[in-house]
Amino acid sequence: MVERLLMIEDDHRLAQMVSQYLGQSGFEITHMADAQSGLAYLQGRAAEPLPDLVVLDLMLPDMDGLEVCRRIRALPGAAAQIPVLMLTAKGDPMDRIIGLEIGADDYLPKPFEPRELLARIRAVLRRHAPGAAAPGKSLRFGSLEIDQDSRTVTAAGQACDLTSYQFDLLLALAERAGRVLTRDQIMEAVRGRELDAFDRSIDVHMGRIRAVIEVDAKNPKRILTVRGVGYVFARQQD
Repeated sequence: MVERLLMIEDDHRLAQMVSQYLGQSGFEITHMADAQSGLAYLQGRAAEPLPDLVVLDLMLPDMDGLEVCRRIRALPGAAAQIPVLMLTAKGDPMDRIIGLEIGADDYLPKPFEPRELLARIRAVLRRHAPGAAAPGKSLRFGSLEIDQDSRTVTAAGQACDLTSYQFDLLLALAERAGRVLTRDQIMEAVRGRELDAFDRSIDVHMGRIRAVIEVDAKNPKRILTVRGVGYVFARQQD
């Protein structure tokens, strides 16, 4: 099965190079050079298959990439759940943090090696694939339920809106409930690699996860911070 990617990138030379490289790896690439064209492409796919992933540049001529990501997450139906890998040329880490907060699944700073982009894309697609987790297995902690088969989370009967990556972070902690994990251990469990120096993207995602699974995100009872170490998922909950 050919996996389809939508690349929204105004640098035509970069887009051509990436399209050629990923095409050799079996991907079908659709390139749009501006935000409006990319969004129109997604909105017009009612009768056509949606792309499996969007590669989104942060700096576009007609709209900020962060706003594009927001609009993708606001699209109706399955389009809102398409994983987004953001390309960031800016040096300010706040752009990456905001991107993760509004629903990007991963980010890659420019310039980048095509092999790393390919590895990141494959990792995101693996996490997002139906049945990627062990089928039929459900974890329960009080009123919190994590269903690995459907890759859904409910708290007190209410559905929790998490990205594919955030689901995997939560699952990695829940499967090791009661065990304190460093950020590197969490990253290794989810992505199979260590954190880059000063990378605090996990902290951003943990904040988002807490916002939807905790009764009071400022006073969490499920995901606890262990200062100077990392995080622990509490065994005993509501």
